[in-house]
Amino acid sequence: MTSPDARRLVLRYAWFSIGAAVLTIGLKFAAALVTDSVGMLSDALESLVNLAAALVALYALSVAARPPDEEHAYGHTKAEYFAVGIEGGLVLVAAYSIAHAAFGRLLAPQPIGQPGLGLAISAGAAAINGAVALVLRRASVQLRSVTLAADAQHLLTDVWTSLGVIVGVALVALSGIGWLDPLIALLVALQIVRTGVGLVHGAALGLMDTAVTAADRERIAGILQRYADDHPVAFHALRTRQSGARAFVSLHVLVPDDWSVRAAHTLVEQLEHDLRQALPGAVVFTHLEPRDDPRSFADEALQH
Repeated sequence: MTSPDARRLVLRYAWFSIGAAVLTIGLKFAAALVTDSVGMLSDALESLVNLAAALVALYALSVAARPPDEEHAYGHTKAEYFAVGIEGGLVLVAAYSIAHAAFGRLLAPQPIGQPGLGLAISAGAAAINGAVALVLRRASVQLRSVTLAADAQHLLTDVWTSLGVIVGVALVALSGIGWLDPLIALLVALQIVRTGVGLVHGAALGLMDTAVTAADRERIAGILQRYADDHPVAFHALRTRQSGARAFVSLHVLVPDDWSVRAAHTLVEQLEHDLRQALPGAVVFTHLEPRDDPRSFADEALQH
């Protein structure tokens, strides 16, 4: 969706994510303070990244919501990919900070203080993040926002991180083995690295004009096959790309030589409508060609 109402809704979800990040930061740092656990400190540091990422996402979404202008005729939707890439970079910085703190504590283990209170606070923060992640993931599908999807993925990773830290701190408290705490923090750092690399990779694909998803390509193929079955027409030079919430589709439509301009235009208008229905917010470009003219097949190699 790329309507003004949809864009405003995306921005509201971004503000929602920021509010949740501020709340969980306070809870997690409180848990780290009362326990003096480097594992819980690592969890709190990741939440700081959540806040920074949410702020970057808010700015990127506000840029992406701008309408096309003379210098950006195709809109500003690619700004979302910059937000995803920055978020991935921030995640990697957090992983380094966590690993650095954990290595120092691994060399000099310390006991866990007030584990019961710390675990309760951390569990509350994880529950908040889990609920917010599910809301954002549902919204990202509905609104076709890669930024909200990245934010949801990051938060879900944070939930699993928090659960791992909670289990680890509980084991340390029960067993008295101090080195388990920094070991768990190092495992958290490795998991965060995986998330960060995935986010950066996804942003790079978007900036390189990657095609729409396989599911969307199947929808397009189904529509074109239906038209080919129902009408004496053919298609080639199909190309797609995804730019944030907006998809772009271009193709050549080959019609019989004896069709009138009006008849061909009527079919193409209906085809473009059906494609936009299948891919909400898509921009569809079609090029009419006579089916029986050999020159119409000179650019068939564009078909992918």
